[in-house]
Amino acid sequence: MIKDSQADEKSRSQIKRDIRALKELGIRLAGLSKGQLSAIPMSEKTRAAVLAAQGMARNALSRHYRYLSSLLREEDVAAIRTALTGELQPHVKEVAEQHETERLRDELLSGDERPLAAFVARYPKCDRAHVRLLARNARKELQLGKPPRSARLLFRYLRRLSLADLPPS
Repeated sequence: MIKDSQADEKSRSQIKRDIRALKELGIRLAGLSKGQLSAIPMSEKTRAAVLAAQGMARNALSRHYRYLSSLLREEDVAAIRTALTGELQPHVKEVAEQHETERLRDELLSGDERPLAAFVARYPKCDRAHVRLLARNARKELQLGKPPRSARLLFRYLRRLSLADLPPS
């Protein structure tokens, strides 16, 4: 028969898993910038420990992460994880937009007219001749083995157009 006090206790393995999860959370927090860290709800003592971890040498980090995990035990870990997920979401969105721009540039560099026509239909304010010139120059640079200067310029132009096209958030 198990007593109530024993039923509420965690197993040693569960305690170790919890400590490891807190240490991994501390490592993720240490990887954030100061601006991102300011949006996460935690005590000043924990915030100072996270900022201290960012400037530490590698050999001292292991011990400091254990200290950080002990501080995180006293924090609202669920709120920190929620804020951490919310803080990383804009970055994921920016990466997806950049991949879309790269895909669009690669389609334009294929030499086919259909992607250019679709691009002009999507962005009617663009300079069609400029896009065509950059794409043609980028294809030439690729064939001659030169650095992809025009491809970079095309990417910047497409990125500027796509950012101008987005509604303000």
